[in-house]
Amino acid sequence: MNSDLGDISTLLIYGAMASYVVAMIAFAVDVSALGVGAPKDRRRRAAGIGLSTMWLGAGLQFVAIVVRGLAAGRVPWANMYEFTLMFTFFVVAIFLGLQTRRDVRYLGVAVSMLAFLALMLAVAVLYVEADGVQPALRSYWLVIHVSVATLATGLSGLAAMISIAQLVKARSERATVSAGSAAMAASGATAEVTSGAAGGTSATATAVAEPSTQPSATFGSRIVGSLPPSANMERLAYRLNAVGFVAWTFTLVAGAVWAEHAWGRPWGWDPKETWTFVIWVIYAAYLHARVTTGWAAEKFAYFALVGFMAVLANFYIVNIFFSGKHSYAGV
Repeated sequence: MNSDLGDISTLLIYGAMASYVVAMIAFAVDVSALGVGAPKDRRRRAAGIGLSTMWLGAGLQFVAIVVRGLAAGRVPWANMYEFTLMFTFFVVAIFLGLQTRRDVRYLGVAVSMLAFLALMLAVAVLYVEADGVQPALRSYWLVIHVSVATLATGLSGLAAMISIAQLVKARSERATVSAGSAAMAASGATAEVTSGAAGGTSATATAVAEPSTQPSATFGSRIVGSLPPSANMERLAYRLNAVGFVAWTFTLVAGAVWAEHAWGRPWGWDPKETWTFVIWVIYAAYLHARVTTGWAAEKFAYFALVGFMAVLANFYIVNIFFSGKHSYAGV
């Protein structure tokens, strides 16, 4: 163990946290500008600052993870503190990677906030000194099994944030359709009555009805209006969850193989093993329903959110409050 390198890693994490706070503020300013009516195609300088500081934070966090591994003399994902460093890095990295292919700046506030809050909890509550691991963890399966688990957690976390945005947008779309239908019905009725009373006055009726079809937009409705269509967000969340499910399946299988090597049995219904299987079942059911049923898109979003809540319960509740062979919170 090298305590100096461990301290440097921690300082780098603080630097990443500061970068994420700046990014969160910058993205919030960008969203606020949309809320007060700024055009969506304007030069979004605040969003650019947010992306730049997110890249800086991700770089600092990556270096911190590498330095942490050098300090401990092993791969740096053997306990809850290090797992948090890894999965938050993946959330940020996947977000930045997506941004190079499509505009997902609408997720900037949520991603930077999640990264900051998770890292703050990690350094305040979950932190342990960089050191070696117990004999059962000294295996190449630690490299394979846990790294893929952090990737799966990052994918499902980002997909959950997209699903939340999807639900908000879908509600707004339904309200817009309902308001438009009501306005059209009212306009048609007024035009019919006026025309029957005195011919040639339908133009006046249309002019009266027109303001009702153009309600003044509120701050929140402008922000929601700037989001992509809910169907597009649902498809993106589905793709992320599909990749995450493959990673989670590998995690489950690799864990069973590692358990056979370490404990002489592939499965023992340990709390961690059980919850990992529960999560796998939830996402398997979600993906199956997605391709075989005619549910509304919102139901799939709720399904995905339940899956991610199970992931969080597996990490924060099972690891800390359930004893078993996977209890490594203080390692």
